[in-house]
Amino acid sequence: MRCRFATALLLVLLNIKGIAMIRNPINVATRVSSQLSALIESRVNDPDAEQPITLAQVRTFMANLLPDPFNEAERMHHFDVAESVMDELDVLIEEYGEDALAADFSMTSASEPLSRVIEAVVNDDNRGNSPTLVTVRRAMTAGLLARLVGEGVLDEEEDDPLLAEIDALIERYGASELAEGFLRYE
Repeated sequence: MRCRFATALLLVLLNIKGIAMIRNPINVATRVSSQLSALIESRVNDPDAEQPITLAQVRTFMANLLPDPFNEAERMHHFDVAESVMDELDVLIEEYGEDALAADFSMTSASEPLSRVIEAVVNDDNRGNSPTLVTVRRAMTAGLLARLVGEGVLDEEEDDPLLAEIDALIERYGASELAEGFLRYE
């Protein structure tokens, strides 16, 4: 408990001094339900929301969505889906602090075309290690996209936005994040 308090205090002090907030070193998004992840993602991507979005801001947003009688019932009984998402968020706030960056708790998957590109890199027999996001990007710029279009795996119009998508993933999660975790299975 002391360690969490010290970490939270450090984050607050760094934030007051204008130093960038520290991101969680583990992939906490894997502990979040798809419903809560979608809600967090909508808040993080809202251009009108004050940035960066914290877990406390998501909690306040959720509470404001519920009508007042429902908020009162929530304090007394926990039986609804919305409340279970609220409870899930409360557990995250308790564990990581209300100032934790909400973006760290939203699961992101690659688009269907980018998933096909990632699969091509993952299935490459010449690769010894699991590919990272930057490995996939390098393969894309080294001709993988053209090869996949030629093989019919990608349509010509699908390959254009893929570099921007992989760059956005690298910017958000870091170049060394394993690419396989972003595969979309539908």
